[in-house]
Amino acid sequence: MKLRAEQLAAHLKGTLAPLYVVSGDEPLLVQEACDAIRSAARAQGFTERTVFEVDNAFSWNAMTQSVSNLSLFAERRLIELRFDSARPGDEGSEALQHYASTTPADTLLLLSFPRLDGQAQKTKWYKALETSAMVLALWPPELAELPGWVARRMTQRGLKPGVGAAAVLAERAEGNLLACAQEIEKILLLRGPGPVEADEVLRAVADSARFDVYDLVDAALAGDGARCVRVLAGLRGEGVEPPLVAWALARAIRAHAGFADKRAQGENLDTLLRFDKIWGRRQNLIERALHRHDRAAWLAMLCQAAHLDRVAKGQAPGNAWDELLQLALTIAGLTNLLPQQSPAAMEESHGYH
Repeated sequence: MKLRAEQLAAHLKGTLAPLYVVSGDEPLLVQEACDAIRSAARAQGFTERTVFEVDNAFSWNAMTQSVSNLSLFAERRLIELRFDSARPGDEGSEALQHYASTTPADTLLLLSFPRLDGQAQKTKWYKALETSAMVLALWPPELAELPGWVARRMTQRGLKPGVGAAAVLAERAEGNLLACAQEIEKILLLRGPGPVEADEVLRAVADSARFDVYDLVDAALAGDGARCVRVLAGLRGEGVEPPLVAWALARAIRAHAGFADKRAQGENLDTLLRFDKIWGRRQNLIERALHRHDRAAWLAMLCQAAHLDRVAKGQAPGNAWDELLQLALTIAGLTNLLPQQSPAAMEESHGYH
């Protein structure tokens, strides 16, 4: 049975299920959900606890024996399996299917996974678990939802965020929920509970934004020029090398040039995206970008990307970071809106050296 994140607290006040599956690609959310289940289990008498870290060298016999052995003192037991992958392997698959069909009394099994994608959810072991377990899939808030998530967390911790306070913290810790939670704890430690204004947040927190090259690609495809500038400055501050950023942009351009070419030949875009297993938000980004540029424009950007690659590798004159910004904004359709600050200037404004 599937359980939504907002339902977990109410569910844990009742009788616990014998089996829980928690998954997600945001460590903070997975950790806190598992903490809540463990706390509820302790309160309901599951006093004996065994933890297994499941990797390629894991012995499934050890887990099976632990489940089968009765507790020496007849205590209720919590057994945790922490998976480092969404693929338990053949032996693990069989063990999980067997356990799902024979859950022993007085034992609660808690499984935590990285994000389980659509392929994992079609497997026999997942379907077996889903039949007998409470399944909790956790998704990090979208960028637009992050200020609301921050405001709720600040309120839960006894802070009363003033106008803009949550938005400032969301921006400063963008993409890093753990850092955001730590900053809230730091603010609480420094000034105690009560009202907190945006300027106090600015003084208290460090810029904990965490980016990767795909954040830049997504910002460019979305047509968000301001975010392109911010992400690019963040990547430079984090020491990412220009050739890697250039590769990510060129890869996206090449893929979109291919989509545009096939569309020009009369192929259906929805069919192409389904064939490449592209769904949801990414499908929307691609559709917007293809609406913005035709096939000729994507081919021109490929030439621009080739020149950028030479600049990034020192084989042609130019500033690689300025060229990267130019290309990102070209993808975004905003070449006429170049900011006055270059990435180098943005770097200084963010305090990078």
